[in-house]
Amino acid sequence: MLKIRVPATSANLGPGFDCLGLALDLWNEVTFNDDDKVTYHVTGEGADPLNAIPKNLLTAAYGRIYEVCGQKLAGVKIEAHNQILLSSGLGSSAAAIVAGLFGANERLGRPLDENALLKIAAEMEGHPDNVAPALLGGLVVSVLRAAEIITRRFEVPTLTVVGVKPDVDWPTRVARAVLPKSVSRADAVFNLGRTALVVEALRNGDLTLLAAVMDDRLHQPYRLSHIPGGEAVYLAAKHFGAAALSGAGPSVIAFVPSHLTELARAAMLDAFKQVGVEARSFVTSPSNQGVYIV
Repeated sequence: MLKIRVPATSANLGPGFDCLGLALDLWNEVTFNDDDKVTYHVTGEGADPLNAIPKNLLTAAYGRIYEVCGQKLAGVKIEAHNQILLSSGLGSSAAAIVAGLFGANERLGRPLDENALLKIAAEMEGHPDNVAPALLGGLVVSVLRAAEIITRRFEVPTLTVVGVKPDVDWPTRVARAVLPKSVSRADAVFNLGRTALVVEALRNGDLTLLAAVMDDRLHQPYRLSHIPGGEAVYLAAKHFGAAALSGAGPSVIAFVPSHLTELARAAMLDAFKQVGVEARSFVTSPSNQGVYIV
């Protein structure tokens, strides 16, 4: 039996559109056991919709490694217990892909190195910003250069992250569709310097700096305006620290001083409640550990 854990991730982080990603201390646990066929079963978050379909990202990723390595797919019983909320902007799809790739690679005796796994994961996900921290842990900057993925990983000190996920329908295709096809030079420049400073603030645990620079003009204003209560929740979160839409949303996260945790959580939930939107909350922290064997 092989048992692994893979973390949730939050991408973009304000101005770092499609290039920043942070692993979070919120985990899916997956076990792989020999079997005569490929089977899959989920408990926890997303169990009903995931168990209702015969194929999913995790099993597809598992089979992809066998294909890449020229091996016949062997039977396996895959069981997952999920803590990562689906359709939340917390990297549930990236976690599934990384879990499948990592699990298959381990069971085949590690024929592929970390860079090869990252490249396959990014191909399956469409971009590396979530899969990179799910695989590597910590804060990861990722850029594409032709067929190459260039990454730099940074350790992040313990910080308190408060998040709320509204109960709204927010598929990725919609989150992408609301973005403009082009942006002004002023907006691009606005984000460039702030992205570098967000990295500096996170690696040093500087909440004051983070709150001052975690603003964005490329994606958050467009997406928040289409999420019921989104703008109000974002402003409520900013009152307590550094706020951002997590990934493409709809979750909003805030990096706050630990003594303000419950106040921030209550204010963010209340902002959604004021517009009649139910929401779930969570409190976590960055994780410097990526996917690993238990």
